Amino acid sequence: MSLHRLTQIVMGVPNVEETAAYYADFGLTPTAAGTGATTQPSLSGRVFATADGGEQLRIVHAPHRRLVELGVGADDRDDLDRVAASLAALDVPVQRTADSVAAVDPGTQVLVRVHLAPRLRQAPSEAAPYNGPGVAARLHERAPGILREGPVRPRKLGHVVLGSTDQEASERFFRQGIGFKVSDTVKGLAAFMRCSTDHHNVLVQQAPVAFLHHTSWQVDDVDEIGRGATAMLETDPDRHTWGLGRHHIGSNFFWYLKDPAGNFSEYYSDLDCIVDDALWKPGVFEGAKGLYAWGPPPPASFLAPDDLAALMTGAHSSAE
Repeated sequence: MSLHRLTQIVMGVPNVEETAAYYADFGLTPTAAGTGATTQPSLSGRVFATADGGEQLRIVHAPHRRLVELGVGADDRDDLDRVAASLAALDVPVQRTADSVAAVDPGTQVLVRVHLAPRLRQAPSEAAPYNGPGVAARLHERAPGILREGPVRPRKLGHVVLGSTDQEASERFFRQGIGFKVSDTVKGLAAFMRCSTDHHNVLVQQAPVAFLHHTSWQVDDVDEIGRGATAMLETDPDRHTWGLGRHHIGSNFFWYLKDPAGNFSEYYSDLDCIVDDALWKPGVFEGAKGLYAWGPPPPASFLAPDDLAALMTGAHSSAE
């Protein structure tokens, strides 16, 4: 696959400093100035890095919470030429530079920028030994997960979930225009799409207004999910949204929290990996059937965020 990863997101919020403090607690590392390229050089804000992915989150001011920009890594300029031609075939206006192609998806109102970027190299985490029936992989010592100290550090940005006012058009934009591949779909509602070997890097779902539902950040294993969420909730119990659980679509363990702007953020581990497209058969799921395999049921505020009506009103007002 010529596309290979999400590189960086630009998140717009009304309360930059408060939201930045949350993501520092979440385990992202603040950087001094931010060197990540953007098609909007005027954007400054606060920049955060993951352990493996470098600078992957930029928080800037916006009247309401939204995803401003999404970066996608490509290998070479031939890939950029293909993306530019594919977007043009969909009659989507394109911004082109020597090293990038950028266009706005009307359904999600996100500027998607495909640019030349090195592939992500991740050193494998040390496998934790688990004891089970008939298998004693760990003898005479406590489980490593309970001995870990220090804050949890997300390894990379995994995916974003976006509400679209025209889900079919957004799916076409990402799939036919940018070059994402569909891993699974929820009939008439959502498409899980990938630009890497991860099961999904972008999920676009039908919504009454364009908005950012959540961002998802990879950690080593389920113990890190639990440790990270526990630390976040010790600081503020109201951050809890949904978890611990395991998704059906994508298979990953999850725990969702909510930032001060209203965006959900997810710790995840053990996501499905698709290396050979011919060996993966996309599934079509009905309603919320594929949402989770086990765990507490999702709260109503996760399915329809509490500020959705306000976002709709704001979107309507700005259009008048």
